[in-house]
Amino acid sequence: MRLSPAQLTAFETYEQQLMEWNTRYNLTAIKEPEKIRVRHFLDSLTCLEVIRDTPMERMIDIGSGAGFPGLPLKIIYPSIHLTLVDSVGKKTRFCSHTVEALALEGVDVIQERAEVLGQQPEHRQQYDWALARAVAVLPVLVEYLLPLVRVGGSMLAMKGEAAHAEAHSAEHAINVLGGHLREVVRVTLPGIAEEHYLVVIDKVAATPPGYPRRVGVPSKKPLKLDRDFISDQN
Repeated sequence: MRLSPAQLTAFETYEQQLMEWNTRYNLTAIKEPEKIRVRHFLDSLTCLEVIRDTPMERMIDIGSGAGFPGLPLKIIYPSIHLTLVDSVGKKTRFCSHTVEALALEGVDVIQERAEVLGQQPEHRQQYDWALARAVAVLPVLVEYLLPLVRVGGSMLAMKGEAAHAEAHSAEHAINVLGGHLREVVRVTLPGIAEEHYLVVIDKVAATPPGYPRRVGVPSKKPLKLDRDFISDQN
């Protein structure tokens, strides 16, 4: 991929702002410029392996932290209407600041929990893509993301070496929430030995009204077994 001068400038500004804010707020453990470029920027752009050439008018990034992977994708595809979500105020403040510094249009930054947004009509089943990186194990993450995806859209979870095992453990949750596992794609980063995967789940049916459950329940009681689902309905 060849970036335009404007895109290169945007990434340079993003990097500068991240390094500056990190000295005060500890937004990310990765602080060296070269590592930021690989482990944050390039890692975020690996999502293009699966989202390129798909409908992506509306995209939501859950647990975005300092804006990853959402903001790098927005720099590459300015036409995306992007929503960045995190529950931590210092992170959403940084994202809002960076959006302003980069003069990006069509970006909403929200400090909230995914379980709350997933029950709000303006967000529920409204997005072409829901993305997350290093937020939760997959049986939990699908309950955060799939309620936000429209039928016909998809969710993408960025995972490490346990991706296949997590996908297997999430089979029940995926089915309950209206999803279908499409693929688990391995991606590589220069100079990085750890395994990286993109788990892609398509939304094939509407999510039942009771999901996502109230704040904190998905992480405490992941949907893994049929008896979990039965007990939740009683």
